[in-house]
Amino acid sequence: QVQLVESGGGLVQAGDSLRLSCAASRLPFNIYGVGWFRHAPGKEREFVAADSWNGRTTYYADSVKGRFTISRDNTKNTVYLQMNSLEPEDTAVYSCAAKRFAYTPNYDAYDYWGQGTQVTVSS
Repeated sequence: QVQLVESGGGLVQAGDSLRLSCAASRLPFNIYGVGWFRHAPGKEREFVAADSWNGRTTYYADSVKGRFTISRDNTKNTVYLQMNSLEPEDTAVYSCAAKRFAYTPNYDAYDYWGQGTQVTVSS
């Protein structure tokens, strides 16, 4: 059974950093692009960042560009989201998704999805 498991969320203060991890089991990340999304209460799910299966191409939402960095270690079957200069507006459940040989800002286009990890940023 394929699983994507996110970790690294928590409660931090504005200006702090967090690094989220998305670990895959029974899924070779080296042929899957990965996207990060977030969903805050009362808001639509929002694309955050994505990268290609080889990590050579990355794509960011304007709201996080320059603050968040997506990276991966295919030897560990894990994709990371480094989040710096966090703001209260970044508070949401963050989840990852994987798509074979592709990446996209469209959540529904992915093949597999994780359950998410909560990130709360206090002011």
